[in-house]
Amino acid sequence: MGFRAGIVGLPNVGKSTLFNALAKARVAASNYPFCTIDPNVGVVAVPDPRLDELTQMFNPKKTTHTTVEFYDIAGLVKGASTGEGLGNQFLGHIKEVEAILHVVRCFEDPDIVHVSGSIDPLRDIQVIETELCLKDLETVAARFEKNQKLASTGNKEAKEKAPVYEKVKKALEEGTPARRLGLSEDEKKSVKDLALLTLKPVLYCANVAESDLPGGGPKVQAVKEWAQKEGAGSIVICGKVESELIDLAEEEQKEFLKELKLEEPGLYALMRAGYKLLQLITFFTAGEKEVRAWTVRVGAKAPEAAGQIHSDFERGFIRAEVMGWEDLVKLGSQAAVKERGLLRIEGKDYVVKDGDVMLFRFSV
Repeated sequence: MGFRAGIVGLPNVGKSTLFNALAKARVAASNYPFCTIDPNVGVVAVPDPRLDELTQMFNPKKTTHTTVEFYDIAGLVKGASTGEGLGNQFLGHIKEVEAILHVVRCFEDPDIVHVSGSIDPLRDIQVIETELCLKDLETVAARFEKNQKLASTGNKEAKEKAPVYEKVKKALEEGTPARRLGLSEDEKKSVKDLALLTLKPVLYCANVAESDLPGGGPKVQAVKEWAQKEGAGSIVICGKVESELIDLAEEEQKEFLKELKLEEPGLYALMRAGYKLLQLITFFTAGEKEVRAWTVRVGAKAPEAAGQIHSDFERGFIRAEVMGWEDLVKLGSQAAVKERGLLRIEGKDYVVKDGDVMLFRFSV
């Protein structure tokens, strides 16, 4: 699996409409707050033209895409951290995801009410951010006292965690998300057990009107600047257009996109932005039985990639036979790649590259 993302935002910003398009599911998307009662979960195949070309070449019995798991969280409102709206139960659903997809309303529509009565992207972002900070503060405060008592007894682990807990607690009290603190990897490990919502990477999704495509319109710039300021990702998408696209045949989709001056569905851009945000890449395995895409983090070495397939592959790793997907498709076979001297034998220290086609050798 690629990654898990929780879709958050105020009510009526287009979260469930976007989720419908992502998961090709028909969850409720009514014009009133809290129509989503439980988090809807959709596992979405990640489109990848490289996988398509490898499939065409090998004609395998099976093709397997890597996937992204999306959680559609009910609309949060001011006071959600203390139980307003549907409150805490939904904030709890975000704990296990790797990233947060924050949908921000940038479209005007008199038929779809806004809980605050007007369209103001930055105000809406700050409402959600405040609620996430307050929820994290509740979590940290509860653990902080226990850790302090444990540290006073001389417990080594508690003493190491104490200054990190204090730093995070102070920041949250000031309304600063944990991700803005520039925590070191060791500090992040110290607070990993807290599953802090504000430490998760955020991708801001500016949901615009069809008439504002492809650029996004004036309200989008504020979202982009906010995202850039805090080192987050941002994309422009029209949930309404995406929900219409999924019902069209491939040729009709191309024609519709052409009319809108779009090169591809916004959902494709969303997936890529998620991979970039989380520093993930894709490698492939290919043969007559199956052509498959796999996800690893940037900087992963060959044994770690092998472990994505099976833990035995990582434990017994001997070597990896590696080709670039372009070389393989261009030359037509592994034998031809090898003849040209483009098939490489790599060891345990090899850093996997995006688009590698890999065959692992291992001992049991």
